[in-house]
Amino acid sequence: MALTDEAIEQIRRLIRSGELPPGSRLPPEQELAVQLGLSRNSMREAVKALELIRVLDVRRGDGTYVTSLEPRLLLEGLGLAVDLLQDESILEVSEVRRLLEPLATGLAAERASDADLERIGEHLAEMERAGHDIERQVQHDAAFHSSVFAATGNQTLQSVLDGLSSRTLRARIWRGLIESDATRDTLREHRAIYDALVARDVAVAQAAALMHVASSQRWLSGVLAARDEAAADASE
Repeated sequence: MALTDEAIEQIRRLIRSGELPPGSRLPPEQELAVQLGLSRNSMREAVKALELIRVLDVRRGDGTYVTSLEPRLLLEGLGLAVDLLQDESILEVSEVRRLLEPLATGLAAERASDADLERIGEHLAEMERAGHDIERQVQHDAAFHSSVFAATGNQTLQSVLDGLSSRTLRARIWRGLIESDATRDTLREHRAIYDALVARDVAVAQAAALMHVASSQRWLSGVLAARDEAAADASE
């Protein structure tokens, strides 16, 4: 692993220095291994690892290329990682969302184009039409927020928030909302966000987003507390 780590670091160094800019093709494996003073096996393992995290793109029969290195690629694995987090860690993710989403929504109120607002409004309308269809609700809920994040024009911010907004968690929340007949409240929260964006009111947009994330956070805390209480009762 130490040799593989060294190979990874050397390839990263070539990318950072500009010798291998985004979109460029790596020299053949044997040639690069000799150039860096590494074994072909270490080089092969390093390329596999960097391909997994979307730094390199291995095209069979063509060669290995540096990807675009855009945030949407490099941060793609964040959502997968969030889906694997245990419940207590998910609460920490909720805290991060509570810090970032209101600011991002306020930024979107400043920067959103008419096309952005139309796209956000379409997803809201689909959510309102979805009723108790959980799959459809989750799809358009995620797309609603992703469109808000995209409207900031900050691709890194969008990629981070998309990753933190786990579709698995959204599905759990919508299931809970539907079972408790609370869908009207959360749809009202989404409508408040949209109305503030259309009004270009940064402060109200931030407040509406904060209320929405806080509601999800309270729901999750309540579910975990009830689970822990049930587990404690069962152990007595």
